[in-house]
Amino acid sequence: MQHTEIHPTLAALMDSQRSHLRLVIGNKNYSSWSMRPWVLMKAFRIPFEEIRICLGRPDTTARIAEYSLAGKLPVLLDEDTTAWDSLAICEYLAEQFSILSLWPEDVAARAHARSICAEMHSGFASLRFDMPMNIRAHVKDRKLSSGAQADIGRISEIWEDCFSRYGANAYLFGAFSVADAFFAPVVMRFMTYGVSLAPALQAYAERIVAHPAVAQWMREAALETETMPEHDARLQ
Repeated sequence: MQHTEIHPTLAALMDSQRSHLRLVIGNKNYSSWSMRPWVLMKAFRIPFEEIRICLGRPDTTARIAEYSLAGKLPVLLDEDTTAWDSLAICEYLAEQFSILSLWPEDVAARAHARSICAEMHSGFASLRFDMPMNIRAHVKDRKLSSGAQADIGRISEIWEDCFSRYGANAYLFGAFSVADAFFAPVVMRFMTYGVSLAPALQAYAERIVAHPAVAQWMREAALETETMPEHDARLQ
């Protein structure tokens, strides 16, 4: 199982100089946007303090406002610097920890990775609506809209294209990267709703689930006790 090894000297430096990073997230069971930077930071062993805000509560908006004027999660706090929005956070981390190669090192591959992350970030509205993330749930025979089916097809196309360009590697660009962190919530959705994938793509989804950072997120999501009735109602 591939994961990032960090030289002990670098690890000590990160612990001493970067332990002030704070990541504000929502419920692990529901918050797909929060999952991306959290998984990325865990995968690359970037130390941070987790601040979890329960979604759908009377005080949720007020609590988020303590950290971000945008009123959305996730938020990364680095002393006087604030980054919000999952893609902006990942880009900030890639700049601050350039030695870790959070993006692919090859220029063309890096441009490709950024493009598919931006596409995931701004698109796939039908998939998000029809298949809200709920890691603890298992839905059978969900009738999907044509838009959601098209989104699944496009995601499959993205993954197949990455594997055809960069070889039969464990992850989309060989080593685990921002791109895999961005598609991890999609894998969660595919699991919840029993989406059928081609064998190679199913194997990739299983590798994502088995990644230590993703597996930890899933374990902690399973231990959460909070529910969001309005969100859960969309599973029907």
